[in-house]
Amino acid sequence: MVVLDTSVWIEFLKANSPYFEEVSDLLERNEVMGVSPVFGELLQGARDARERSMLNEFWSALPKATESDLFIRAGEESGKKRLFDRGIGLIDCAILCAARESTCSLWTLDKKLLGALSKEERYTPRQS
Repeated sequence: MVVLDTSVWIEFLKANSPYFEEVSDLLERNEVMGVSPVFGELLQGARDARERSMLNEFWSALPKATESDLFIRAGEESGKKRLFDRGIGLIDCAILCAARESTCSLWTLDKKLLGALSKEERYTPRQS
């Protein structure tokens, strides 16, 4: 399973290659894990009711990460590892925690967030 960071979803929703093809393939294989902070960010940037509806349809269809006390755990992790000092905010830390706790890889385009991931935790696209 893969958690897609907001940056990857945006590229997919814009139908930008190679993101569109790769994410489409992952979605078809039911390999994308939904994380509410990502969809919260996407919905925050939605321009109209059609975009909100489309995002909510994706959200409804995805398997979900367990998120009970997610932001508490993210705050603890951020504090212990000084992630805020490295430019990683609480939302990104929550996404990171959700991926780790779900044993999912994380696909992000955020260089600071990538820097907090081990090589094994990073998603490497199959299609180039």
